[in-house]
Amino acid sequence: MQAEMELLEGRGIMTENELLLAISDMMDHKLKSELQPIKNDLQTVKNEVQLVKNEVQLVKEDLQAVKDEVQLMKEDLQEVKDEVQLVKEDLQEVKDEVQLVKKDLQTVKDKVQTVENDLQAVKNEVQTVKNEVQTVKNEVQAVKDDVHHMKLYQENIIMPRLNTIESCYTDTYGRYRNYSDKMEAAFEDIELLKRVVSEHSMKLQALG
Repeated sequence: MQAEMELLEGRGIMTENELLLAISDMMDHKLKSELQPIKNDLQTVKNEVQLVKNEVQLVKEDLQAVKDEVQLMKEDLQEVKDEVQLVKEDLQEVKDEVQLVKKDLQTVKDKVQTVENDLQAVKNEVQTVKNEVQTVKNEVQAVKDDVHHMKLYQENIIMPRLNTIESCYTDTYGRYRNYSDKMEAAFEDIELLKRVVSEHSMKLQALG
């Protein structure tokens, strides 16, 4: 550049203003030639920055998608937690109902045991009554047997004796009627017979 200026000045061709303008043009040209690589580098950097920005945007979008998915997962997890809570509550209700059923069952078992005890007591009482009835039957049978024996005794022993006594009494009375002088003795015999008959009658009544 210095050589070019000296050349122009030596030739005396350019004025000062033209010289300044020429110098300005040369400087601009040189600056442009030197700045162009920088501009190219800057453009490259800008392009890379834009790529980075694009990648960052993609990352941000991916991150947002991940955040959305995490939010959905959190919501799904909350729903699962709510459902699990409902299941736990239902299970607790079932457990409470089972506990009530167990208590009711125990109450029923106690009542059944009470009924069985009462039934056993009734069976025992019925057995006692049966035993007492059997005893009464035995006693009634014994009385029937005694009455039957008494009837047989009366028919086979007492009645023949009474008939004999009556016959004897009748015969004796006939004899005494024919023999008036023996009336006193007959009366005594009659009194004796009456006492005997009375005693036998009392015995029969006692046996009856």
